[in-house]
Amino acid sequence: MERFVITVARETGSGGHDITRKLSEALGVPYYDRDLLRLASEVSGIHERLFGAADERIGLRQMLSAAEKVYTGEILPPDSDDYISTRNLFSFQAKIIKELAETESCIILGRCGNFLLAGQPNVLRVFIHAPVEARVARVASYSLAWSQREVAKHIRVEDHRRSAYYHYYTGEEWRDAAAYDLSLDSDVLGEDGCVEMIRKALPLFLKS
Repeated sequence: MERFVITVARETGSGGHDITRKLSEALGVPYYDRDLLRLASEVSGIHERLFGAADERIGLRQMLSAAEKVYTGEILPPDSDDYISTRNLFSFQAKIIKELAETESCIILGRCGNFLLAGQPNVLRVFIHAPVEARVARVASYSLAWSQREVAKHIRVEDHRRSAYYHYYTGEEWRDAAAYDLSLDSDVLGEDGCVEMIRKALPLFLKS
C-alpha cells in the first residue's frame, strides 16, 4: 500500500483515542498523539514541558486578541522574544506533522492535523463523534469518582477547549463537516465498526 496519513479529530468521550489505537494496530502503522510534543521539543530545543502546557489549550486573552487564524507556517528564530510563544510552539508541532506525512504512513490524533494536511495526497481526515448521552456514559464508566453532572461538565469544558484551540490556530470551526472526509458516530458503529469503516474508506483516498 502507498504511503498514507489518517488524521483523527474526536469529541471528548467518543472513544477516538481507543479507535485510533486499534486502527494503528490493524494497519500496522504508528499513531502520534503526545509523541508530537517530544519530537517538537527535540527539533526546537524547547523543553517538552512547555509544549505540554500549551498542548491543545489556548487562553481566553489569546482567543479574544486573535482577529483571524494565528498559524502562518512561520517558525521564529531562537533569538526572537516570541520563540517560546504558543504560536511558535504550534508551528513546531505543525512542522513535525508535515514532515511525518512526507516520510511515513501514520495516524495523527488531534492537533489540527486535518487542517495542516488539507489538500495533501493520500490523506484521510476523520472526525469521531457521538451523542452527548453516550459520551457521558462512557466517561462515567472509567471516572467512577465523578457524578453524572461532573462528567457532563468535563465533556463540555474539554470540547470547548478543543474547539477554541482549533479556531485560534486555523480560523475555522472544529466541527465543520467540510473539514473532514469521513465523520463517524461511534455510538452507532462501536469502536471496531469505526475502525472497519476507516479501513474500507482509506483506499478511496490513495492516488491510483
